[in-house]
Amino acid sequence: MFHAIVRFAVTKKIFVGLTTLCLLAGGMYAMLTLPVDAVPDITNNQVQIVTVSPTLAPQEVEQLITFPIEIAMSNIMHVEEIRSVSRFGLSVVTVVFKESVPILDARQLINEQIQTVSGEIPSELGMPEMMPITTGLGEIYQYTLDVAPGCEERYDAMELRTIQDWIVKRQLSGIPGIVEINSFGGYLKQYEVAVDPDALYSLGITIGDVYEALNRNNQNTGGSYIEKVNRAYYIRSEGMISSLKDIERIVVANRGGIPVHINDVGTVRFGSAKRFGAMTRDGQGECVGGIAMMLKGANANVVTKELESRVAKIQKMLPEGVSINPYLNRSELVSRNISTVIRNLIEGAIIVFLVLILFLGNVRAGLIVASVIPLAMLFAFILMRVFGVSANLMSLGAIDFGIVVDGSIVIVEGILAHIYGKSFLGKTLSRAQMDEQIIAGAGNVVRSATFAVLIILIVFFPILTLTGIEGKYFTPMAQTLVFCIIGALILSLTYVPMMASLFLKRHIRATRTFADRFFARLNGLYQRCLNGCLRFGGVTVAAAFVLLAASLLLFTRLGAEFIPTLDEGDFAMQMTLPAGSSLTRSIVLSERAEKILMDNFPEIRHVVAKIGTAEVPTDPMAVEDADVMIVMEPFEAWTSASSRAEMVEKMKRALDTLQGAEFNFSQPIQLRFNELMTGAKADIAVKLYGEDMAE
Repeated sequence: MFHAIVRFAVTKKIFVGLTTLCLLAGGMYAMLTLPVDAVPDITNNQVQIVTVSPTLAPQEVEQLITFPIEIAMSNIMHVEEIRSVSRFGLSVVTVVFKESVPILDARQLINEQIQTVSGEIPSELGMPEMMPITTGLGEIYQYTLDVAPGCEERYDAMELRTIQDWIVKRQLSGIPGIVEINSFGGYLKQYEVAVDPDALYSLGITIGDVYEALNRNNQNTGGSYIEKVNRAYYIRSEGMISSLKDIERIVVANRGGIPVHINDVGTVRFGSAKRFGAMTRDGQGECVGGIAMMLKGANANVVTKELESRVAKIQKMLPEGVSINPYLNRSELVSRNISTVIRNLIEGAIIVFLVLILFLGNVRAGLIVASVIPLAMLFAFILMRVFGVSANLMSLGAIDFGIVVDGSIVIVEGILAHIYGKSFLGKTLSRAQMDEQIIAGAGNVVRSATFAVLIILIVFFPILTLTGIEGKYFTPMAQTLVFCIIGALILSLTYVPMMASLFLKRHIRATRTFADRFFARLNGLYQRCLNGCLRFGGVTVAAAFVLLAASLLLFTRLGAEFIPTLDEGDFAMQMTLPAGSSLTRSIVLSERAEKILMDNFPEIRHVVAKIGTAEVPTDPMAVEDADVMIVMEPFEAWTSASSRAEMVEKMKRALDTLQGAEFNFSQPIQLRFNELMTGAKADIAVKLYGEDMAE
């Protein structure tokens, strides 16, 4: 069969050439449209349910909201784990499904149970809702709203938050691949009535009367329509509140024929909702920002480019003196990692190419084999597109071009050994003769080459069977390499013989090359070593077992880790205050920590602290906890430390002067992965179980 494939490829050159062009075109299209990200997404298959109840303490949240939801979710099939977090005014329940369950099916099952359990939770305590369809790689674009110098008096934290919610957030919504724009920091603007208890008592009015009056007088109504002559007139009553004056003029009651207005029993003013979080930046005080959340499985590279384009348009719509300033942009990490991979792949391809030319002793043969590398990569891109494998550091970084071109080298070696044999020296072969000799030379080794490549493929089968986190990390690497090797095998059976028949010289002459001289010496050295081993067989076997035992001993003493830590370029610092600390205290300490870091480390661009919980609580932290993003300059520009570990140690020492807070360092993506997969942000966490919380 293999011999027939080679003959077909050599005799049907046009067909093979056109097929190669189609591979080239399809591979280029797949490469340009392939999802690109920094690392594989290892987040488990989960759905989060959040319930906001601003008036309840953690004990009541657990008893009245979290526990009923957990009980309802335990009835769903294919659930692997249910965990929850109950904080003041907030309940977050995480339901982890088996990987085989499609996320939309999982959300449908969750939604059905939410409808059931909603009847058990009083409506005034909150309504359970599902979180956006996102993952640990979802926070792809984080920004703050900055105020230009001289405009600080015009825009306070409440005004900036209003701009964020009513302009920026709405304009960023609707981008393909974005599921949520999460606002953070500032004060959520509200219309507030501060009632005067003495005025209420003197007029015989209760708080309920005020609430009912406000509720009745804030709605539009319709009155059907009337016909006059040949026209219809639709009746509409406008009663929506639009200003503070409208609220002040609302009538609460009538005393002695005199209406009592809201401004008679209280003061109407702008206020803000109780905050469960805040945001500070660079030690300069509070700020307002947002986080763009990416849809699970979306192309991070494409989504961030669209975000950048939309942000550039929104900048022109913002009020004078206000601008959007991104401090974490996933595209920077993706570009840095992918450029590293591309550089390594190009360098590896060049090295393989030079080695091929050097040791094959034939420039044309070396070029033919080297051309298999990009074609095999394009073949792999097509299959990656088909099977949904994204391009990232793990999937592309482990490609070994030496393994990829192994089959092609064997085929070309067989062809060269055959046509440069003694029977053809000094002859010039015709095109037909050359084709026949190419078929004969490749046919001699094609079976061996094919089975050698298949044996290499079998090595990767155990990796392809991995499941869980390790499967998500290492399976893309194995899949990409398998795709490459399969493509190279197909090309070695078809493309390589066809190109050899077209481009190898038909005039056969003996020329002793560097490769011939090198391998002649190497062969002589090998013969002497082999004779010595055969003469002293017992010593050879004993030495082999001694080396095996020594290697096993060394193996037991080696350190081990799951995977090397990816250098994301930036740091994520967790600041933890004693339990019960206030939001104000957290803000003060975060500002001090930011100032210390900015003053002592010139490598830091920005330090942004996210304290507590955002409006969409994808990360349900208490007000005494803060995630501090430390945005760094490129490593080449560092002057305070020569490594990341040294930089972390120096930052910790600088922060030791800040009493009342603990600091732990990680990285943005790593921190988010730990939180979503285990419920804890640290690499090592201790969970205590029991009935008596006091113990």
